[in-house]
Amino acid sequence: MAIPTLNTLLDSDHVLALIITQPDKPAGRGLQVQESDVSQWALTNSITTFKPASSQEILPLLTDIDLLLTIGYGVLLPSEVIHAPSHGSLNLHFSLLPRWRGAAPVQRAIEAGDSLSGVTVFALDEGMDTGPIYSVKRFALDIDITSDELFIELSELGVEAVLDALSAIASGVKPTPQRNDEATRAFKLQKSEGEIDWRASAEEISRKVRAFTSNPGAWTTFRGVTMKVDSVSITDKSAEPGQIIHEGRNVFVGTGTTSIQLGFCTPAGKQRMDCLSWINGARLNPGEKFG
Repeated sequence: MAIPTLNTLLDSDHVLALIITQPDKPAGRGLQVQESDVSQWALTNSITTFKPASSQEILPLLTDIDLLLTIGYGVLLPSEVIHAPSHGSLNLHFSLLPRWRGAAPVQRAIEAGDSLSGVTVFALDEGMDTGPIYSVKRFALDIDITSDELFIELSELGVEAVLDALSAIASGVKPTPQRNDEATRAFKLQKSEGEIDWRASAEEISRKVRAFTSNPGAWTTFRGVTMKVDSVSITDKSAEPGQIIHEGRNVFVGTGTTSIQLGFCTPAGKQRMDCLSWINGARLNPGEKFG
């Protein structure tokens, strides 16, 4: 999420003094320790990088720093860190604040069926995404957009918002306080929330799948085993909730309204595949259902 902004700052008149990123963590099936994408970018571009294990280790790094910019860092910083730079700290947040304060604004916007999203650059304070706003950029949501796709769009849109905020600070423009009475919370996604309730409407299930793609993923069970559902489209066919219908090269599932067509899925222990390949291997029995 941060790399488009980092590329722009590197080529700007501003001095990208250093980068602070998360410590290396085990990742992948082999759980081998890996650097973050930001850490790899910093190494490629010869930018000094620090990976503090705690927020208290950040404070000594901010001596003679004018501004701290956070993007998807995932840690609430203490007051002494926020206010250490001469111009304080900014955050690039992927929603139109005060809507969707919190850890999962992109996913919650899609899940709720919002027609509009965007990015906000605001001055950090001690609250959860509550600081005054410097710049906002809006983005209209397509009805089939996934969270993976929206992250990419907003990462690019955030570049302009960050530059606008930096210009405002340089010009002495004061940020605008948020309206707390309009705030909503974007709570962190829980894997359990990704379970598909086939009694819900086709529209609700579509939003769930698109919001939870690809992490942590929307899922259901088939023959007692978990299966991730990675893409769906709404149809006008009718079927009982959860009922699986195989017609030619298409796989449909009934919902509380009309059925949905399955695109891709990830059966337990297997790679992502198109659902036609999955159902050909599953040898569906008449009347079988998900869930």
